[in-house]
Amino acid sequence: MSDNYTNMRKVIQEWGTFCHEPAVYEEQHIRSLQFDPFAVQSSMRKGAPFELDLSYTRAMMAFQLFISDPKDILIVGLGGGSLSKYCHDKFPKARITTIEIDERVIALREDFYIPKDSYLFRVVHADAEQYMLDAESIADVILLDGFDTFGLPMSLSNQRFYENCYVALREQGVIVANLLNNDLLLRSYLQRIRASCRGQMFQSIAWSGGNTIAFGVKQDDIPKWEDFYVRAKAIKATTGLNLTRHVRRMQQNYDKQPSIENRNRISSILQ
Repeated sequence: MSDNYTNMRKVIQEWGTFCHEPAVYEEQHIRSLQFDPFAVQSSMRKGAPFELDLSYTRAMMAFQLFISDPKDILIVGLGGGSLSKYCHDKFPKARITTIEIDERVIALREDFYIPKDSYLFRVVHADAEQYMLDAESIADVILLDGFDTFGLPMSLSNQRFYENCYVALREQGVIVANLLNNDLLLRSYLQRIRASCRGQMFQSIAWSGGNTIAFGVKQDDIPKWEDFYVRAKAIKATTGLNLTRHVRRMQQNYDKQPSIENRNRISSILQ
């Protein structure tokens, strides 16, 4: 206990007067973006800066189970650029657009080897809530990972925002939302995403870090579970990502969701 207290004081002293400023924190093999000494916003392995270090980011890549060749990927929340860099590297023909509201975070992009803006990659300084207001059919995949110092902002988790994200999806598109297990409103977020996606929502968890990952899909014909397992095996062979565990978790959670009749009722109400 004494050692922990001493280490904590040392960390606080290193950070100095803390005002929720985004900062780069260095360890031997890891570089992270943090808004305070105890909460990691983004993490990068120095020896593999374009790979995914945190388990929740790898879990979010399970969108590939639903769509394998997206043309446009929209990401809400830059952080240290883990999702943006990975998608740019693994989907070289796709346009990657990342929305970040905090220009101080954008200013740190070189520290995390985030590519310069180009035709296929750009970081947009904007409020994602406002950005989505007039967006229609602009993305095949939307990755929601926008957090501030205090957690998930209400502006990025209300019913209207999720509805706007759904409108911004093209047909066959997927919304992926990173949510915190300890958030008291987690159940409400999941209900909102499910309602916005006309009942078509799948749910998994990251295997460390305390994150729930929700997948809302804009697809009439959902693949059968055996097809998901085949796709997961193929993805592992090409990328190394183990998505089979997420298929299993999605299947377990999907069986607990409202019946098809109730999902259809939700859809008819929202149309």
